[in-house]
Amino acid sequence: MADEKFFLEKLALRDIKPTSTRLLILREMFRGDEAVSLPELERYLPTVDKSTISRTLSLFLLHRLIHVIDDGSGSLKYAVCADDCDCSIDDEHTHFYCENCHRTFCLKNIQVPVVELPDGFKLNSINYVLKGLCPECAEKLDK
Repeated sequence: MADEKFFLEKLALRDIKPTSTRLLILREMFRGDEAVSLPELERYLPTVDKSTISRTLSLFLLHRLIHVIDDGSGSLKYAVCADDCDCSIDDEHTHFYCENCHRTFCLKNIQVPVVELPDGFKLNSINYVLKGLCPECAEKLDK
């Protein structure tokens, strides 16, 4: 797990004032390429008020520290952005939803294909989610 300095630098890069609660939430969200939902954060952080977690996620989104994923599971998921991400269309990447364990992963090395839209349409965001089994679940089913 990364040290305190790592998380302080992530907040500073996005001009977010560090507080103990923000650091705690960011640390809990930092799961590599795995995204986390608000209910999951509430379970992982039982001592933090639900409204505080929600406000912190909103602040993180506003400052583009995290991005939101609608994976079709009925619960939005959140993942920490790379330091060079500004959440533009060029930064959009593919996400993978495991239908067995219900985890969502960022596949940052797989860019989302941009579709040529008819005249008059303006693209603001892309949601590209692949569904199937993650390596861990696929391995369990193969045994």
